[in-house]
Amino acid sequence: MFNKWTIGSTLFLILFIVFSNWIIISSAKKSVYSTVSETPKGYKVALLLGTSRYTVRGTTNLYFKYRIKAAADLYRSGKIKHIIVSGDNRVENYNEPKQMQEALMALGVPESAITLDYAGFRTLDSVVRSKEVFGQSKIIIVSQRFHVERALFIARKYNIDAIGFSAQDPPEKYSLKTRIREVFAKTKAVIDLYIINKKPKFLGKKETIII
Repeated sequence: MFNKWTIGSTLFLILFIVFSNWIIISSAKKSVYSTVSETPKGYKVALLLGTSRYTVRGTTNLYFKYRIKAAADLYRSGKIKHIIVSGDNRVENYNEPKQMQEALMALGVPESAITLDYAGFRTLDSVVRSKEVFGQSKIIIVSQRFHVERALFIARKYNIDAIGFSAQDPPEKYSLKTRIREVFAKTKAVIDLYIINKKPKFLGKKETIII
C-alpha cells in the first residue's frame, strides 16, 4: 500500500512539474521578442529583472551583462522611454538595482530614465510592484527567455499588458544549473498564483512613473 501511494505521489509530482512548465512556456510563445526591430512599439516602460553583477567567483555575471545590454538597446532604439530596474536590496552590501542603474548609465541611458525598485525580492514582487507601486499596466519585461516566460505568466494573472524581450543566453554549460532551477521555479509560480495565492513581500506607497 505504501509503495503504491509513493509511486502515485511521485507520478503526480512529475506530471505537475511538466504541466506547469508546459503551460507557462506555451502561454508566452507569441509574446517574447529577441530583436529590437521586431519588438512592437507602444510599450514605453521596460521592467528589467535583477540579478547580481558578479558571480560567487567574482567574475562578471553574463546574465547581468546581457540583460543590461538588451535594456540599453531597447532604450537607444526609441522602443522604450523608461526602465524600472527591479532587484534585491535586503542587505546593506547587496544592491542589485544600483548595480543595474550604474551599468545602464555606462551604456548611455540617462539617470532620469531609470527608476530603482529596491523591493524586487522575487520575480513575483518585481512584476506586481511595476503595476501596484509604479503605476504601469503596460510593460516590456527584459531578462533571459526562460525567466521572461515566467514573468509574463505572473503579469497575465495580475492583468498587466506585457510582452517580453529576450536577452542573450550565456553558453549552455554556463547556465545548466540555472536552467534546472528554472524548471522548479515555474512549478512554484503556478503554486504561488493558483494554489496559495502568494503576495509580494512588500508594496509600500505609490511612486507612479509619468512618461
